[in-house]
Amino acid sequence: MFDSFFLYALAAGIGVALVAAPLGCFVVWRGLAFFGDALAHSALLGLAFGMALGVAPGAAVLVFAVLFALALAALERLGPLASDTLLGILAPSLLAAGMIASTMLPGARLDLLGALFGDVLAVGPTDLAWIYGGGLVVLAGLAWLWRPLIAATADADVAAVEGISVARLNLALLLLLALTVALAVKVVGVLLIGALLVIPAAAARGLARSPEGMAIIAAVTGVLAVILGLSGSLAFDLPAGPAIVVAAALLFALSLVGGRQRQAA
Repeated sequence: MFDSFFLYALAAGIGVALVAAPLGCFVVWRGLAFFGDALAHSALLGLAFGMALGVAPGAAVLVFAVLFALALAALERLGPLASDTLLGILAPSLLAAGMIASTMLPGARLDLLGALFGDVLAVGPTDLAWIYGGGLVVLAGLAWLWRPLIAATADADVAAVEGISVARLNLALLLLLALTVALAVKVVGVLLIGALLVIPAAAARGLARSPEGMAIIAAVTGVLAVILGLSGSLAFDLPAGPAIVVAAALLFALSLVGGRQRQAA
């Protein structure tokens, strides 16, 4: 029999994978992988301030992630720099600021290792309620915006002509990503969230025949990565968050082989 902590970890990982994978499809289609990493880096600063102010970690991370998404959207419209340059400045700056803030906390110190690489084995019922409640919000929002997002991703100019507000749609996508980052911090940590968003979706890209098919395959891949990663962590005493990401990377490698065999057939 599995211990309750492992079952909680499994439920949390599966919940995050089911949310991150379909949203990760848009990250892959739109080339937002770097944004996902930068958004995740802002989470460390949120965790530090949350601990200092006595605010729940998930709520603090969500606030900082949303503020980062709004700030980036404003800077892209008003600033002279390209988005990749802005992200190249903001991502390491936020991570460094978060690490500095964590060392200046009075009293209890932030668990930097857990924050950076996740602490899924410490998940409890309250965390599960946060993950699944927030996950339902993300998936409901994504389902509602799915067709406009597909249209804007395929051709933003045509979507604008058809009456779709591309700027508002992009902002909504960034906010959904911010909530997903807040959900995933405890499972895989600040440094590995981007991998959980990108790798399952990238694995699904060469196997799917439609956007919806890619989202489903990505979700299945993410869930398998969680199961394999946590099983490997339990069997070989490995850190759980990195084990999940390595499992996802191995599944991606297998998808490349499967994709080439399908093309050759």
